[in-house]
Amino acid sequence: MKHTALKRALFTLSCIVIACSTILADTPIRVACIGNSVTYGYGHKDPTATSYPTRLDEMLGEGYEVRNFGHSGATLLNHGHRPYTQQKAYRDAIAFAPDKAIIHLGLNDTDPRNWPNYRDEFIPDYLALIDTLRAANPNVEVWVCRMTPIFHGHRRFKSGTRDWHAQIQVAIEEVARLAGVNLIDLHEPLYHRPDLFADALHPNAEGAMILARTVYSAMTGEYGGLSIPDIYSDGMVIQRHKPFTLHGTANVGCKITATLGKEKQGTSVAPDGSWQLTFKARKATHEPLTLTISDGHITLTRTDILVGEVWLCSGQSNMAFMLHQATDAQTNISEALTKQHLRIYNMRPRVYTDAVAWDSASLAQLNRLDYFLPTQWQALTEDNAPHLSAIAYHFGAMLADSLNVPIGLICNAVGGAPIESFIDRHTIEYHPELVDILTDWRNNDRIQDWVRKRGAHNIQKSSNPLQRHPYEPCYLYETGIAQLTGYPLRGFVWYQGESNAHNVELFSTEFPALVSSWRRAWNDETIPFHFVQLSSIARPSWPHFRDVQRQLADEIEHCYMAVSSDKGDSLDVHPRDKRPIGERLGRIALHHNYGYRHVVPSGPTIRSARNWGKSIVLTFDHAEGMHASDGTALRTFEVADKNGLYYPADKIEVKDNTIILKSSQVQHPMRARYGWQPFTRANLVNSAELPASTFEIKVKDCP
Repeated sequence: MKHTALKRALFTLSCIVIACSTILADTPIRVACIGNSVTYGYGHKDPTATSYPTRLDEMLGEGYEVRNFGHSGATLLNHGHRPYTQQKAYRDAIAFAPDKAIIHLGLNDTDPRNWPNYRDEFIPDYLALIDTLRAANPNVEVWVCRMTPIFHGHRRFKSGTRDWHAQIQVAIEEVARLAGVNLIDLHEPLYHRPDLFADALHPNAEGAMILARTVYSAMTGEYGGLSIPDIYSDGMVIQRHKPFTLHGTANVGCKITATLGKEKQGTSVAPDGSWQLTFKARKATHEPLTLTISDGHITLTRTDILVGEVWLCSGQSNMAFMLHQATDAQTNISEALTKQHLRIYNMRPRVYTDAVAWDSASLAQLNRLDYFLPTQWQALTEDNAPHLSAIAYHFGAMLADSLNVPIGLICNAVGGAPIESFIDRHTIEYHPELVDILTDWRNNDRIQDWVRKRGAHNIQKSSNPLQRHPYEPCYLYETGIAQLTGYPLRGFVWYQGESNAHNVELFSTEFPALVSSWRRAWNDETIPFHFVQLSSIARPSWPHFRDVQRQLADEIEHCYMAVSSDKGDSLDVHPRDKRPIGERLGRIALHHNYGYRHVVPSGPTIRSARNWGKSIVLTFDHAEGMHASDGTALRTFEVADKNGLYYPADKIEVKDNTIILKSSQVQHPMRARYGWQPFTRANLVNSAELPASTFEIKVKDCP
């Protein structure tokens, strides 16, 4: 009898357990999306259909219940002008007792009524909000989010919002650490997409989809499996004598193992899906290596890898100018085919910036930062050699012949592109002299008129007022340069300026900003940056511009300039004789970066000026054997008194490393200049037949 009663009790208990299990299995995981107007979906035609919580619910599928607890204008600060904790959305979120909570607050705290007054309360208030969620459900899993971007178009951007936004981001990271909760970065996925923010603050439906995918990956750990950037392809050249850094993404929980040659490295995938590992520095080798990477599920293999020297060659049309367009094209192409260990990674645009209106498909690709055609590392062939940058080729060929190691050239150049399109957004946003160049670029007179008109012509079929274009500030950095960062290089070669010659004062700020931008991106403040000075052409501003370039080369460390004015064309902005210019860049690299001190790196370089009676004495570096390139008298030297009225020098004498100038029309010479014509016939060279730069110089102490 007792035995039967026990059986019945056990049967009843088992039924209860099964019923409870069924109820639990049928209960969805509750996900609360807590936030402000971005969470709510402000600006969307139908937030209930396109807000990021709605999209997240669709992605998570059955087994989850995602609710949107966003409230427009809400502040995290309890002393803010509209505290989230005083809104119905907050009370509903707590009553929901979520199993998982995503918090995106802080944007409205950048209001001058809030952060300046109550910043010290931000972290305590945020921690209190998390504690309240934990009180409602002790098992709740919480993610706090780095805020979505606020762009330069916001009316308070420069007056405080930009800086307070950055400070709040740091505070949010500290909240995650103190509370022991997860951190999601909602800033980075959208920072390069200002076209998705009509009011500079609220992402549209496409932006909300990006947010949803970002949150989904953070919650599930799913990042699409093992992936590496395209730059790590078959045939790549690895920079010798530097650790080789390899990075990519994979699903959370995976272990990454990679083998390069006989060296094996491993690491774990970070919570944001990223991973990085580093191989030891290697000597150059012509013997191909193989790289394998595995996450335990997917294995990627890259073959035919060489170790040598890698340079990034970038700029506008004179860098993009191809071998088949240059003087002696067929001879150059035939020669290129013999360079068996010269490899190229040639980033060619999907559409060129010719005077045409682009179609809707191209415009959409540009907005997605998909401007360059897919490519990979390649040896030179009859098919690809004609389309290689002529400047890059002659530079690389000189290095290959001199160093006898594999040479890798990454080519990223776009015709007509202004320098500001190659600078990263953060650098421009925080530069007091450059930030305004971001505003309405197609009507911004800081940008050259031709550039603005060509951009408008290309995108005239777009109905999006925020349509992207390669000439837009930051664009070519975001779509091109950013895809290369992290890949070890020896240095940069740059040929650009034609689209900025209208404003030498602005360029004198932009160029150092570009150099700093790229050096920070590669985490190397001494990485070489060599460039080509503009050539000669009948454009009035170019003498001033060439001189500013010369001065910048003097001012910026590890930065050197190749002169091209002797190879200019009075009517064509694209001189065809590229070999000498590429080889001059090669000379610079051999002398300054590879220790070939016997290689003369440049023509006579002006160093100082002093008075000598009625004459002015100019001192030069690299002055050995100064003479006229064409066997005639030296020309285009001019002399002025302190008032700056110039007259031709009628007596020019070379003496050792100096040139002595005199003009019968100037009694007290205090200034001198050389090659000061848009299309100059200046003819000063040294024993290496390398030309001197356009220059203007004052006697020391001259006002």
